[in-house]
Amino acid sequence: MEKLQSAYEARSKKLNKIEKLKQTKDVFEAWEKLEYYAQNGYDSIPDEDKSYFLKCFGIYDRPKTPKQFMLKLRIPAGHLNAKQARVIGECAQEFAQDYLDLTTRAQCELRYLDIQNIPTILKRLEAVGINAHQTGVDNVRGIMGDPFDDLAMDCILPSHDTLLAMQEEILFKKEWVSQLPRKFNVAITGCMSNRCNVFVHDLCFVLANKNGVYGYNVYLGGKVGLIAKSADLFVSGKEEVLSCFKAVVSLYKKYGFRDNRNKNRLAYLLDSVGMESFVQAIRDEAGSDFQTAGVTLTNIDYFEPDSGKVQLKNHTFAVRAVVPSGIFSGSALGEAAELARKYGNGEIRIDMEQSLYILGVKEVESLLQEPFFSRYKNVDSAYFNHLIACAGTQHCPFGVIENKNDAIEMSSYLAKNVPLSEDARVRLYWSACPKGCGIHGLGDIGFEGCKAKYEGESTSGVHISIGGKLVSEGVEGHTVIKSAPLIVAKKYVAALMREYDRLRKKNESFERFYDRVLANYSHAAIGFMMRFLAYCEANGVKIDGFGFFENVKTARNEEFEVFEFGRKLYYTLSKTEPYSEVERFTNVNKREKPQNIEKLVGDVDENVAMLVHRCIEPDEKKRALVFSELWELVQI
Repeated sequence: MEKLQSAYEARSKKLNKIEKLKQTKDVFEAWEKLEYYAQNGYDSIPDEDKSYFLKCFGIYDRPKTPKQFMLKLRIPAGHLNAKQARVIGECAQEFAQDYLDLTTRAQCELRYLDIQNIPTILKRLEAVGINAHQTGVDNVRGIMGDPFDDLAMDCILPSHDTLLAMQEEILFKKEWVSQLPRKFNVAITGCMSNRCNVFVHDLCFVLANKNGVYGYNVYLGGKVGLIAKSADLFVSGKEEVLSCFKAVVSLYKKYGFRDNRNKNRLAYLLDSVGMESFVQAIRDEAGSDFQTAGVTLTNIDYFEPDSGKVQLKNHTFAVRAVVPSGIFSGSALGEAAELARKYGNGEIRIDMEQSLYILGVKEVESLLQEPFFSRYKNVDSAYFNHLIACAGTQHCPFGVIENKNDAIEMSSYLAKNVPLSEDARVRLYWSACPKGCGIHGLGDIGFEGCKAKYEGESTSGVHISIGGKLVSEGVEGHTVIKSAPLIVAKKYVAALMREYDRLRKKNESFERFYDRVLANYSHAAIGFMMRFLAYCEANGVKIDGFGFFENVKTARNEEFEVFEFGRKLYYTLSKTEPYSEVERFTNVNKREKPQNIEKLVGDVDENVAMLVHRCIEPDEKKRALVFSELWELVQI
């Protein structure tokens, strides 16, 4: 504990403005005055309640829709029954312009709410066991878990009851509401498949086995852009999980930093004191000598065949409805509730990819004939099956781009211009800003909203990353193109998808294609390839017989990649080698000018010829060393 105390004291010289605000009043004052605000209107609400205190109860003032609120519901692991779904849907229809968001944390959000209606909505929801408590700001947020849990074929350790017990420890209790330095995310899964993005939370309980006993390995410190690290702890049984949970959040509450809000998540405390010291503090706080970690078992790529249905242990099915970008409606949720009652076991699930499942279905084909599935397809194109997009500028003050419709527009463009067969699978994850609510870093292809220049004007753009993973302990992707205007970003991605379609093996997902093919190249090389092929496509440049990934073998060395790319392309275009085999491996400064370069310039697109010339320029001082520099020559 001494290390934690020292670290805390070193960061306690000042408090951030939110911490100072939290000291001015009891957070429950805002909750107790909710009826008063409803009766007296928006202007009766103090600024501090609108900006902070009401958010502790899931009530968000939204500047993008003046004098209207968003209500973020707490739906444990996305588990809903038909009655709950119907009531949420009715509230959305009656009070929220029939609009409903499904989120990447398997929650629902109601928007366009007037303050006078919020107490009525909350009472209706409470009557069916749904609330919005502690879904915002400095609280333990909605806990994520497996959407199918004990019904899943690969469930070893049913965990939903334990999840509910953790939630009960903190929910609406004075010692926890608004008492943490920052938000705190928790996930738990007892399944072998990672259906809840389990490794990117502050505290993760992940299925494991230790000496023949099933339990959970503990991971700590995850957040957007950072995978949680193993704490080398193993806990088994509900009581041990609860003991560990309470110890971790108690330590974070007591020693977490409260100065710079951008550096106050648990990960920063762990960086300061070290994992070993923090784990010892967990043992001391819990009064338990928890075992060291066992073997982590949650490591399977859960996106098995994209058939639109998942067989459950009782031999019924969970049937998926694809909800592009999570844009849903109350009336649609009401329809789903009725279908769950008619065809299933009355249960609905929301998953981390903003899709919805109807559980317990026996007559799948009959269910799919319902009009609901003509609007929310059971199986869509590869570009919609695993599409995520967070709120964006229309609803979020942090959004840099519109995002939801941007994501839909790109997927529509890709589906039209590069259709993929049914065995293809690619995850497209969109975040409207660096906060990463669309978990873009974990996508096969990730998009982070930014501003970009196009024809001299500022416009909406994205940083494009590839290579994110959910399997094993998860991997953050790497940026391959920065600040791409949306108008051309779709062409860059289309170029990459053509290569995926051309080179992939049967039933090969993009994630596996990345491991087999793309991982052999530098990120700069991949980004350049995307832009070069997009240029050729846009300008009608045909280069028969040349395939970048087949013909250029590299060891992720950019300088070597540049030269080999130029040499191979030169040969394809001119049918001659620019250098002899001996010259290829001698000092570049001793090379003479490659032969026939003037002929090449006269025969092909001038920009392509100039690019090739720069790639194989004998003077290394003139020859570009990285693909990002070469791209200055070729734009679309």
